[in-house]
Amino acid sequence: MSTTAVRTPAEYESRLREYFVERAEEGRAVRVGEKEVSEQAAIVARYSDLFSDAQIAALREAEDAATGDERERLYRLRKTCEGGLISATLADKQDALENALIGARVTFKGEEMPLRAAQARLAVLDSYADRDELGNLERTESAKLNPDRLELLTAAEELEAEVTGEADAIARTEEEKGISLRDLERVLVAASEATTESYGPLRERWFDKILGPERDAQPTSGQVAYVRRLSPLESTYTKDGAVEICLATISALGFDLTAIPNIRLDLEDRPQKNPRACVIASDPPEVVHLITRAQGGLADYQAFMHEAGHALHYAGVDPRLPFTFRAVSRDHALTEIYSYIFEAVTREPGWHAQYFGLSDAQAVENAEATLFLEALLYRRYTAKLQYELGFWENFGEERGTSPRNYSQLLTDATGVRYDPRNYLSDMDGGFYSADYLRAWIRSAQLRAYLIREVGEDWWRSEKTGDILRGLFAEGTKPSSEEIAGRLGFDPLDTGPLVSDLSGLG
Repeated sequence: MSTTAVRTPAEYESRLREYFVERAEEGRAVRVGEKEVSEQAAIVARYSDLFSDAQIAALREAEDAATGDERERLYRLRKTCEGGLISATLADKQDALENALIGARVTFKGEEMPLRAAQARLAVLDSYADRDELGNLERTESAKLNPDRLELLTAAEELEAEVTGEADAIARTEEEKGISLRDLERVLVAASEATTESYGPLRERWFDKILGPERDAQPTSGQVAYVRRLSPLESTYTKDGAVEICLATISALGFDLTAIPNIRLDLEDRPQKNPRACVIASDPPEVVHLITRAQGGLADYQAFMHEAGHALHYAGVDPRLPFTFRAVSRDHALTEIYSYIFEAVTREPGWHAQYFGLSDAQAVENAEATLFLEALLYRRYTAKLQYELGFWENFGEERGTSPRNYSQLLTDATGVRYDPRNYLSDMDGGFYSADYLRAWIRSAQLRAYLIREVGEDWWRSEKTGDILRGLFAEGTKPSSEEIAGRLGFDPLDTGPLVSDLSGLG
């Protein structure tokens, strides 16, 4: 087939599946450190016939003539085609940035290490001063790539405006997600403000416990990985016990992760392996990769549970669904609901008592630590969304050259000092921050629903698994907001979230 040929929607979807699988597997190999050079551009070139103005027009024509689920499926195929056209144009730049990140090195106390190894090392360094020193080295080296990041971001924005016909990045995102970002921001900021009174004492208590008396009043962001690891509790939440306990926890919900062959676990530690755990659903439900890099501490357990939620969602998709409703979504807000509800198990005092032999009092204290982390991260992402909205509102004038109020917003919200040089590296594409935050609202609603329907022991009941299994089977078809309606909540009802973050849930 020539590069100018136009496929029917069915033909397009079939070929798209092949493309997705290849790109996902290439991304996985680089992310886990099996490859040191990204070759996404070569894959994009092989599938260049998928992405053209003519193909977009054909999919739009079919979409306009369709109704119901078929219209939604064709909309997602069209948006994917638009995104693919942009990726094809930018593939060389994307590979260049990824390869620069892989090749970046820092030298700390005479030892040269990859930038990503330095990011992982920050979680396990015992000395506060050493973490500050390495954190500054890491941020300085990462910031050297800001011109490349900005060039890629600017090129992507110009292309998206041209291909979609919508010049406003915020309006474009709202149309695709089917939400108002400003309405979302409003309720999120209100929820953050409602939890400030409870967050302040939590932050001071746990910063003291984790970072010690020598800490700064506002620790730098280089301390966050160590804080998230809850390193002083490492002897309780051991690196060696993470897999066994998480598997047992998941089993109590009715899922045997080891008996699901299409979930492929990658738990190995490699120097170039990205320290951030993830799931790569290459071909759901048949091929789903769950990837973690354990370093010891409670963060290992939380990361495993979080990614298990993603993996079980994608592996639990009804295989009879069209590929689009198995793998393509408008955004990531739906699947993040399931990762959050699995991670929420680690905030239950009973879980700490059952699996770690803690007294009730100690279990409550350790669960409080996880509540502190949840509140910190929620406040960070709310501030990040505020910053990103301002960034894109002013992009026409500033062209992304200013960090604006990135540092001030995040520092004020969390009590952690964020480096303004991170303003580009800390930005995920497509307002992913909004997807995380919608999932925060929704998972709190889901937890309230499970408590009502299953009971306080929802986190160790197979009845919960049955409810989740029914949701997983729908794949990526429903929106996060549709799930809210099924649970009996308004999509912007943050009541359950405020209750959870205030320690009242």
